[in-house]
This record gives sequence, C-alpha cells and structure tokens, in this order.
Amino acid sequence: MKIKPTNWQTQVKIFEKYGCIFVRQKGDHLVFHHKNARRTVVIPKYEEIPVTIIKNNM
Repeated sequence: MKIKPTNWQTQVKIFEKYGCIFVRQKGDHLVFHHKNARRTVVIPKYEEIPVTIIKNNM
C-alpha cells in the first residue's frame, strides 16, 4: 500500500483511532502520546503533510 500526503486533520483522526492521546500543542505542532510508542508523535498543522513525516510518526 502506497502512502500519500494528507492534511493534518486526517493524520489526527488516524493516530487517535490507533490510540494516541493528545498531550499538548506548541505553535502549529500537535503532540500526541501512545503508551507503546518509543517517542511522541508530532503532527504539524500543514495543509499537506509529506510522506517522510508520516513515516517518521508511524
């Protein structure tokens, strides 16, 4: 399955569905936490989030 760039609202829905919990916001970056993740998930409020950022968050 090929990953395509999406907007930040779609990314928030996907990660919340997976079980990530919103922790805080700094500027235009939303920070989420998942109990089994090694690091936090940071989603920037961009109109189009590049595939590299999506893969890093996964």
